[in-house]
Amino acid sequence: MFQAEPSSSSVLAITAFISVWLSPISLAWDTVKHPLCVKHPPSVKYARCFLSELIRKHEAIHAEPLDELYEALAEVLTAEEPTQCHRSYLLPSGDSVTLSESTAIVSHGTTGLVTWNAALYLAEWAIENPAVFTHRTVLELGSGAGFTGLAICKMCRPRAYVFSDCHSRVLKQLQGNILLNSLSLEPDATTPVQHQGHDTHNSENPRVTVALLDWDTVTAPELAAFQPDIVIAADVLYCPETILSLVGLLQRLSACQKDQRAPDAYVAFTIRNPETCQMFTTELGHVGIPWEAVPRHDQKLFPYEEHSETVILKLTL
Repeated sequence: MFQAEPSSSSVLAITAFISVWLSPISLAWDTVKHPLCVKHPPSVKYARCFLSELIRKHEAIHAEPLDELYEALAEVLTAEEPTQCHRSYLLPSGDSVTLSESTAIVSHGTTGLVTWNAALYLAEWAIENPAVFTHRTVLELGSGAGFTGLAICKMCRPRAYVFSDCHSRVLKQLQGNILLNSLSLEPDATTPVQHQGHDTHNSENPRVTVALLDWDTVTAPELAAFQPDIVIAADVLYCPETILSLVGLLQRLSACQKDQRAPDAYVAFTIRNPETCQMFTTELGHVGIPWEAVPRHDQKLFPYEEHSETVILKLTL
């Protein structure tokens, strides 16, 4: 069961699939009674919308009611919405990513406590292109709730993964989500990774760290200490000030790679304001960072609004 914001598109898509492929007996146990949902409950608002639509679909194709569904709906109709909830996403491997997130889009003065469309889109692309990340050190800028990085850690076998953000509340939630997904956290993101053999990483899980990273104050030597092979970011182009800070950071990262190959960077964003996107590419041109649009990928694994256009740019630092 995928858990996301209770938009009509995501609810209809999931329940349409369920109506076709699941028997009445399995409906409850494969959705609301799934062990993942029982252990990490989704938001009350989402559960109400999902169950209401699921019951409507069930009643349209089956004569006999399914008591478990009505009982589950009765429970959530009187439940209070907490400030935190869980979202769980199934991966193609059969594994899952579960996140603790805020139930509000803006909370504690930041939008980084929830997962945005571009993070899901970038994770899909990564899963379809695992060779980009396999046996490499990945630095993620503005990791937020951590979904993209957790999906890459579980599906793409990076050697090391550095989650980063600048908001204390986001960093605390991020650390919790990493541990929630059974990954171990190491204390220092700048300690060199011990390479084994010919630059391979034989551990089942990557070396995972979380770093406080302020784009305006971080220095070139501090960036170089991460030793990234790949840099990624999702949904970080939301205002001119942020764009200027990001481009400045990318410029410093490019300048500090004198004795080794500069990392490739992948920036994913949903086009909400074309002028904002134009500003980003213009600023990249001003500092001499080439870019190209990454072709759209084929697979749709996670629920997000399809009518919004999301793109990924590959930057050559």
